[in-house]
Amino acid sequence: MLVLYPIKTPLISPGDDFVALMLESARKSGLEIMDGDVIAVSSKVVSVAGGNIVKLSEVEPSERALEYAGRYGIDPRLAEVVLREADEVLGGIPGILLTVRDGVVMPNAGVDTSNIVPGHVVLLPRDPFREAEEVRRRVAEETGRRVGVVVVDSRVMPMRRGTVGVALAVSGFKPVKDLRGMRDLYGNVLKYTLHSLADDLASAAHLLMGECREMVPAVLIRGAPVELTEEPVDPSEMTVGRDVCLYMASLSPSCSP
Repeated sequence: MLVLYPIKTPLISPGDDFVALMLESARKSGLEIMDGDVIAVSSKVVSVAGGNIVKLSEVEPSERALEYAGRYGIDPRLAEVVLREADEVLGGIPGILLTVRDGVVMPNAGVDTSNIVPGHVVLLPRDPFREAEEVRRRVAEETGRRVGVVVVDSRVMPMRRGTVGVALAVSGFKPVKDLRGMRDLYGNVLKYTLHSLADDLASAAHLLMGECREMVPAVLIRGAPVELTEEPVDPSEMTVGRDVCLYMASLSPSCSP
């Protein structure tokens, strides 16, 4: 049975030892880490603790940033930070740019203005897979337990209202289960189905983490249907090229009738 336990911590500041605070908060709540658990951690807290923050008053907008700012009604300094973080800008709506970063489509290249001191923005973790591995290593050292770790961010889905949780990175388990070739209840052979276990766990944890004042930067997940492994996870295991992405391939000019 899948069970999730929120881990509420004190407010995390730059330079804090997030893992130590998380484990101490779990102990105070009576939570014991067990072999096979998956620990979901907020990407924002990972970035804040690591000091991956930009002060907007120190940002000088480029001409390109000024152009995007005027077109989409964005603070030029924020537009500049987004451009520095993004691999590609696909477009936007008022207040937000649609970007590609590390092979993933996301708003504003993950640059966030919420739950941070006014006048500052939080960037995504510099190396989320390394950060996930470091959290897993620290938990193993402190508790002696074998766990998986998923770094959780939030995203919007095409044509859907609101945010959901998504796995930015994982460590200690395979993020995707390939069901192709298996038969369903009626004997039909599955041709395209790959089950993103990491994203499902991230979305479940996101329910408890919230998006506002919850102060739940970590969630202990017990009973997750994953198999722990010591093999490193390659980021390519969680993404596909735009030529086989349903949304990106379908919206490209070459696919127009």
